[in-house]
Amino acid sequence: MKEKALFIGRTALEKKASDVVILEVGALTTVADYFVFCSGSSERQVRAIADAIEKEVAGRFAAFPSLEGTSSATWILLDYRDIVVHVFREDIRAYYGIEKMWRDAKQIPRVEYDQILSPHSRATHTSPSPVAVPQAS
Repeated sequence: MKEKALFIGRTALEKKASDVVILEVGALTTVADYFVFCSGSSERQVRAIADAIEKEVAGRFAAFPSLEGTSSATWILLDYRDIVVHVFREDIRAYYGIEKMWRDAKQIPRVEYDQILSPHSRATHTSPSPVAVPQAS
């Protein structure tokens, strides 16, 4: 679960989401174990962030969310049951201040999801290039 939450945070960062926050809320509610909050500067960016999260999580974890808010794209909610992701347009996030309701939740340090492999990176093993050895004549 935590790995998936960290991966979602990393995916949001890859799409240039701002103010990514991951809260561990399992001890405070039965709704989910983690909440992920992030922002985009426009409806287009909010939609792009949500689409990337949905695509990358499906590919890596074979998990598919219930979606809300895709038509207006000012606040898109992706519900993975154990993780609820809120992708806000910046002004809407500031207006509602939803994550402030969860002040008692443990916040996952950004360094933890900065270290997760990028969804677009591929771990490849490369062999050293052959070195030409001069032949004696």
